[in-house]
Amino acid sequence: MRASSKSFDYTKDFKNIDFRAHPELYQVGRGEQGVLLVEPYKSEILPYWRFKTPAEAQQSAERIYQLFLNYKQDGDFVGMDMARKFLQMGYTRSRRYANHQSGRKYQANPQKETTPEEMREARKRILPQIQDSEKAESARIFYGIYLQARNDIDYQRLKKLHEDKYAGKH
Repeated sequence: MRASSKSFDYTKDFKNIDFRAHPELYQVGRGEQGVLLVEPYKSEILPYWRFKTPAEAQQSAERIYQLFLNYKQDGDFVGMDMARKFLQMGYTRSRRYANHQSGRKYQANPQKETTPEEMREARKRILPQIQDSEKAESARIFYGIYLQARNDIDYQRLKKLHEDKYAGKH
């Protein structure tokens, strides 16, 4: 079984793990899982993450992609993956705000429900959608640069190496 197909382990001591020093503890997960937990990368990338306007999104996405390339040059897969996750999150959050002015999609947070049935019901109660063209443009900007990172041949190769090397060691 490949590491990314396993459930993401949120029980790790994220506050005390330096994932640069211990890449074997890093789990790719699905999508953006762990993006705001993995240090020192979160602290290195988060200050540049902005999407309020298309101009901010362009500057932010370009800066984060430059970090991706710097991590790539250093052979740092964890850094590359974290930069990719921030680019993906720039897209998804911009898209969310493009559709929902408050940034909230649901009337109630499904993750705070206690049973699977309550979670399913909460996911059915979606707030009305709007269309914010500025946020949609921010999403478009992030998405294009996210695809560059995700489809990078070296990124894909290093991801496979990481998953093969550390499968089951998370």
